Amino acid sequence: MNKSTTTVWPGRPYPLGATWDGEGVNFALFSQHAEQVVLCLFDAKGKHEVAQIPLRERTGGVWHAYLPEARPDLLYGYRVHGPYRPEEGYRFNAHKLLLDPYAKSIVGQIHWSDAQFGYRIGGRGEDLSFNTRNSAPGMPKCQVVDTAFMWGDDRPPRVPWHDTLIYELHVRGFTLRHPDVPVHLRGTYAGLACGPVVDYLKALGVTAVELLPIQYFVDERHLLDRGLRNYWGYSPLGYFAPDPRYASTDHPVNEFKSMVRTLHSAGIEVILDVVYNHTAEGNQLGPTLCFRGLDNATYYRLAPDHPRYTMDYTGCGNTLNTAEPQVLQLIADSLRYWVTEMHVDGFRFDLAAALARGQQAVEQAGAFMAIVQQDPVLSQVKLIAEPWDVGEGGYQVGRFPPGWSEWNGKYRDVVRDYWRGEGGLIGELAYRLTGSADLYEHNGRRPCASINFITAHDGFTLYDLVSYNERHNEANGEDNRDGESHNRSWNCGVEGDTGDPKILALRLRQRRNLLATLLLSQGVPMLLAGDEIGRTQRGNNNAYCQDNALSWLDWDIAWLQENRELLAFTQRLVQIRRQHPTFRRRHFFRGIHGDGVRDVLWCNPDGCEINDEEWTHDYARCLGLYLPGAGLQERDERGHPLVDDDFLLLCNAHHEEISFVLPVPGDETLFDVVLDTALPQGQPTEGFQHPSEDPYPVQGRSLVLLRHRRVASQPGT
Repeated sequence: MNKSTTTVWPGRPYPLGATWDGEGVNFALFSQHAEQVVLCLFDAKGKHEVAQIPLRERTGGVWHAYLPEARPDLLYGYRVHGPYRPEEGYRFNAHKLLLDPYAKSIVGQIHWSDAQFGYRIGGRGEDLSFNTRNSAPGMPKCQVVDTAFMWGDDRPPRVPWHDTLIYELHVRGFTLRHPDVPVHLRGTYAGLACGPVVDYLKALGVTAVELLPIQYFVDERHLLDRGLRNYWGYSPLGYFAPDPRYASTDHPVNEFKSMVRTLHSAGIEVILDVVYNHTAEGNQLGPTLCFRGLDNATYYRLAPDHPRYTMDYTGCGNTLNTAEPQVLQLIADSLRYWVTEMHVDGFRFDLAAALARGQQAVEQAGAFMAIVQQDPVLSQVKLIAEPWDVGEGGYQVGRFPPGWSEWNGKYRDVVRDYWRGEGGLIGELAYRLTGSADLYEHNGRRPCASINFITAHDGFTLYDLVSYNERHNEANGEDNRDGESHNRSWNCGVEGDTGDPKILALRLRQRRNLLATLLLSQGVPMLLAGDEIGRTQRGNNNAYCQDNALSWLDWDIAWLQENRELLAFTQRLVQIRRQHPTFRRRHFFRGIHGDGVRDVLWCNPDGCEINDEEWTHDYARCLGLYLPGAGLQERDERGHPLVDDDFLLLCNAHHEEISFVLPVPGDETLFDVVLDTALPQGQPTEGFQHPSEDPYPVQGRSLVLLRHRRVASQPGT
């Protein structure tokens, strides 16, 4: 195609993006302040610009045209003319090729040079200067796609929140070293859908995978200059396009859909970690790749008194301006696309507090929340907030509205502190074990509003949490200054690797303690991929730029054999949780029901109920949680009353053994010992029982789960 021969019709302003309708392609792009928009077409390899087509039609702020001769796979981009007055917030520069914010496929990666910047680097006035270099040769290109796909009988698993177990993983790192995945599929969407991988996820018992960002993202120039990559992907640029680096073919859209379909057939939901709070363009000194060149004053929050500068509530240089209707539309359209077209089951919103900000303050009743809550599609999927950002008033744990669940940062902090031996936390721990009613009950939410986690991609792995006191991020090239300095970790006596069998045994026990606490707490557990098989990052707690063996899962047979007992222990915990509704309550505990039946009892080592004074003792490090099955007061999906056994959870974070007097449930005299993290495999031999009249010796730094049977036993319990 070229300008002289290409047929151009007026087209329509909606839908935005490039839309193939079976006969031609409609192009529509929003830019409120542009003076002219030019559609640029490229050859099949994206190297040569073969046509420039001015979009002469404008409806409101949308520029549009229809090309009846255009077909799927066509590569394109935009050049946008307008004022270049950075001091007023306008940074138009038609010498820069720009990506379509609605592009459903993006081909290639950025080849960095000074050409991608709208100003002359090192020039007088820095970003106030103007750069006339053409950026197109080093830019990725947008691609028109045909969205048709044979979904067959695919349908969302719709796992209830209270039955959900989330597994956070990285698409590339999870399978890149997996020996049973074909080499050409490792590290890809197709690799994640391979039989051995799906079988592993099912055997572990997870119900949802939460994928680190897969929307098209950028490797920052400064990382590439240091031989590093943006491994985590928290530098987004294309909110509709699956990143092609995770595709084994030239068709990432279809490969992603195939992955979702396969996981759905196994009953596993797909949740995306999405980053709508900022983009890869950074602050005023960042590149001009998309939004900045399309309409900087609309897409970004600018300093009210100095619009040359972006407002940074994210720590990444800029913040998307959700106070603008068109930005809200972009986010909502993108989310709906991933649900309706790509069939994903939910989202985890990175730095979600930034999305809820009004002009400055976080507004939980603001426009973004209202749009999501009223949307008939988005309101029905799983919505998870990372409930903070880096701005003033950004810590919003417990403050999101009904319909939202949250990463419970207080859960992580309290559980870590308790098991590393901090005293005076039993009262706080009690809230976290029982679903954090203090955070979520006030506005009608339930325990499932709490996404419980101890480790996540950001921070130490579980192995490192009990092996390092300090971060060891030297490989990141920032003199070990990056990453969290207060990790709430404990190395059990030696920093890093050791051959001391006592320390190794203690570390393994601590991992069992943390896993058991996570999977036996009320709320929704989230497990970091690899924690169940001892994954380590060698003390690096900020491995965002480490696309190498430091971050990838080690599927080596010898390593798996070494950690087989921890894997079996984790699977056992998941099985207990799945088979016993006591650990998956839909409602918060009431204490005493109307019929006088208790649903929870907190006891001290003497077997007596903990009194108000004991909750506040700064030396307290042990407590018992008795959960009588008769007090369950829950119903299944058909309204039938649920019944369960009685359970007694005993926690001792003290370094010495504590004997617990057991509350006697009626006339029965025996408790099954279900778990004891002090034992070599975390549980006794089959059928081991303990008389209720004898105190149970809970070893130092260990957790015990006892059961008094009231219902017919189930296989494997």
